[in-house]
Order: sequence, then C-alpha cells, then structure tokens
Amino acid sequence: MTIIDLKHPDILAVTATDVAELAARLEDDNYTTAFEGLNDWHLLRAIAFQRPDLVEPYVYLLDLEAYDEA
Repeated sequence: MTIIDLKHPDILAVTATDVAELAARLEDDNYTTAFEGLNDWHLLRAIAFQRPDLVEPYVYLLDLEAYDEA
C-alpha cells in the first residue's frame, strides 16, 4: 500500500489497490488498538467524500446515512 500520511492524506494519490487494502484491513478488524481501526475508517470516509468511485465497492464499511455535511 502507498504510505498515506493520516494527518495530511493526499486523497488524489490514493489508488484502487490502496483502497482495497484499506478495506481488507477494516473487514479483518485485527487491530492492536481501537484507534488504528478508527483511523482507517476515517481515511476510508475521507476518500469516499473526495473519490467516491474508489470506495463504491466498500461503502458498506462506512454505514453512511443520507445527510448533508455542508
């Protein structure tokens, strides 16, 4: 996976392979701390808002409700 800086992720540089690996980690849910999983979830969510085409197969991991955050 491309190394993604969680504090300042470059969402435009994320690839479909990166998202698939991120989703696999979330599905496995084998984190040493709850914060690791939460960080991955937030990253997937950020990608979903900026690059929804990449997250479409994994949107079920986000359990998003229809609402407007603007």
